Amino acid sequence: MGLIVQKYGGTSVADPERIRAVAEHVAFTRRHGNDVVLVVSAMGKSTDNLIALAEQVSSTRPGREMDMLLTTGEQVSMALVSMALADVGIDAVSLTGDQMGIITDSVHGKAKILEVKADRAREAVAEGKVVVVAGFQGLSTSNEITTLGRGGSDTTAVAIAAALGADSCEIYTDVTGVFTADPRIVPQARKLKRISFEEMLEMAGAGSKVLALRSVEFARNHHVPLHVRSSFTWEPGTWVNAEEPSVEDPIISGIVQDVNESKITVQSVPDRPGISAALFEPLASANVNVDMIVQNSSADGKTDISFTVPKSDLQVALGIVETVAKSIGAAGITHQTDIAKVSLVGAGMKTSPGIAAKMFRVLADEQVNIEMISTSTIRISVVVAASATERACQVLHRAFGLDSGEAYSAPLPDRK
Repeated sequence: MGLIVQKYGGTSVADPERIRAVAEHVAFTRRHGNDVVLVVSAMGKSTDNLIALAEQVSSTRPGREMDMLLTTGEQVSMALVSMALADVGIDAVSLTGDQMGIITDSVHGKAKILEVKADRAREAVAEGKVVVVAGFQGLSTSNEITTLGRGGSDTTAVAIAAALGADSCEIYTDVTGVFTADPRIVPQARKLKRISFEEMLEMAGAGSKVLALRSVEFARNHHVPLHVRSSFTWEPGTWVNAEEPSVEDPIISGIVQDVNESKITVQSVPDRPGISAALFEPLASANVNVDMIVQNSSADGKTDISFTVPKSDLQVALGIVETVAKSIGAAGITHQTDIAKVSLVGAGMKTSPGIAAKMFRVLADEQVNIEMISTSTIRISVVVAASATERACQVLHRAFGLDSGEAYSAPLPDRK
């Protein structure tokens, strides 16, 4: 018998009918000789509803209390799924993140998993039970309930799979796998049969919402094969693993857009050693994730520094940057929220020169202005106006030969 960890997202447990379908899905997996550990997200839009409720009650919303509130969503799901499993004759036990032994650091809202003490789950599996774990949560080293941030249930599932030595980790979502682009933006997008950890890391980091970045990092570091598939159908999904690309694989694996970025520019910064450290160290200390950074050429001993941060971190970042700008003698700061990041990702870039030039020419011919550029060995990202996002993705998808020839027709419910 193998051991499979299955993670079901919010749309997969959105209502009683879907929860019963999950129970049948687990029963099917068990009949094929596998032990199963489940990780579940909160039902549908439960997390969003809890956040909205907190906003109606409080303007301060302390991090500790928000974590106490938000973890209840997953606890509802785990109990209901366990009850549904009992109805199909499967002995199940539900565990909170704390009971599962998920130990995190003390950063409320963005906690990182430090350790998984999986003894209790291991014992339950040995007794023939299905373990149903509340995703997205853990217990800090300070003995406080914490949440892992958006996509935290993916990370929970992969961490548990690594701790238990599972044969694979199946991530069930509302699409049938990883696509060459978001089918909502590019209807001609194709589903990939497989993709490497490195490519998936770049796609997740560039803004793809199929898998959380930290879950892919965890899977790569602990050699956990991932299978991204839909809970609405039995068709095979996309395997994410350490396999090397073959010569038949396309140069570009996918195009990713991210409209949740904002841009901050610090103007007329003194061009001397230590200035960048003085600017970015306080942002790091506040857990603000800085992505793309561009520093203009120095003129008269002054330079402009632009960088992007998530829109959710913008207000915190602006407060820090305003203080730093005054202390270093900068002329001032500006910010934009009407931007988007568009990225090409593909392992084939390593051996194929001219990809960046082709990308820039395609966008220029479409009259799409590029505001910022960053690259890695297998990714090229540009910042463009938010209004040009859809057009940029579609023309690049077509230019690099990724169109499938037919529109994706499966239902695309909103993601949690």
